[in-house]
Amino acid sequence: MSTPEVLDRRVYSEGEIIFKEGEVGRRCAFLVESGRVEISKKLDDGTDRVLGYIPQGGIFGEMALVDDKPRMAQAKAVGSTAVIIISETMLENKLKKADPFIRGLLNLLVRNVREMGNQLTGNRGG
Repeated sequence: MSTPEVLDRRVYSEGEIIFKEGEVGRRCAFLVESGRVEISKKLDDGTDRVLGYIPQGGIFGEMALVDDKPRMAQAKAVGSTAVIIISETMLENKLKKADPFIRGLLNLLVRNVREMGNQLTGNRGG
């Protein structure tokens, strides 16, 4: 019988940065338990472009969890926001049970999304 995973929960206040674009470090994704998260990306001219908002129940930051590359956007709390952190260990445990084709497909999808995000915002890397 396996031990249940303990969920890590964090609360952020209005305007607090959850992670910055280009940040390297903790491999994790986030599930919005309550509140809302703004996702933005810095353009080549130095201005920020809001890409969208993640509502309650939404997941963000998942690409760094899959491919261990720097964050391609910034995430900021809109109002008081609680998130559940989805750890690298949690994902790896799920992927161990997945077909190798599914794992490869997931990596390919993440790479394509990163490339499209860079093309849409005029950035060449990251």
